[in-house]
Amino acid sequence: MKVAADGKKKFTLLLAKPAAASGIPTAAELNAGKDISCAVLDSDANWTNTASDRFNEKPACTQGNSQALGAANFDTALTFLREYLGGGGPDTAALDSGYQAVKTRGTTVWIYMRETDKLSTANWAVGDEIHLGGEVISDAPTRPNNDGNIKRRIEFLPQNMISEKLVVA
Repeated sequence: MKVAADGKKKFTLLLAKPAAASGIPTAAELNAGKDISCAVLDSDANWTNTASDRFNEKPACTQGNSQALGAANFDTALTFLREYLGGGGPDTAALDSGYQAVKTRGTTVWIYMRETDKLSTANWAVGDEIHLGGEVISDAPTRPNNDGNIKRRIEFLPQNMISEKLVVA
């Protein structure tokens, strides 16, 4: 059955590399991370694979064009909705902690996205599908159109990514 995507994207930020050599985090590692789903502007979240590099590599015996796949590419940028305390200043300990973790240019973190039939508020479980995730380096925050809430957009430089993998035990 088809499932509406509304409220189904879960973004989790880890400050430490997952322990497994495969780079696939465990459910426990993901659930111990920062759930930044409610801090990310859904309409301006880019977290996906893009077309791979391609190059012409046509054997002499082939008729027509023949291409080979090169390096994988990704579009990884998130817009954070900033959160402030009632008495003033950013809520660095809770709601704004995801942005605080990546706001410094050159910061290495691990971010994973789940988009399935589960709500974004549901915990990670063994067997959940990671759409895309892995090690990324933050660029400097930019100020997008701030109609509405105060926000900052951060582009991430993907380093070691996994795609369409299942969460392990």
